[in-house]
Amino acid sequence: MLAIEMDEVRRESMVSGIRTFFLETFEEDLSAFRAEQLLDFFLSVVGPAIYNQAIQDARIFMQKKLDDLDADVHEPDGFIQ
Repeated sequence: MLAIEMDEVRRESMVSGIRTFFLETFEEDLSAFRAEQLLDFFLSVVGPAIYNQAIQDARIFMQKKLDDLDADVHEPDGFIQ
C-alpha cells in the first residue's frame, strides 16, 4: 500500500480544513483527533487513486511536450535518396 507522507505544516492545514468543513457543513465541531483519523482514512482509501491519476496525467502531459519538442527541432538529414 502507498504510504502518503506529508510535512507537519501541510497535515495541520488539512486537519484544520476538515474541521472547518464539518463545522460549516454539518454544524459539528470535530476534534483534532477525529479530523486526523478522517484524514488518515481518506489518505489510505482515496489517496492512492488520486496519486495514480496525477502520475498518469503528468506522464501524458510530459509525453505530449516531448512529442512537440521532437516535431519542433527535427531537421531532415539532408541526404537525397
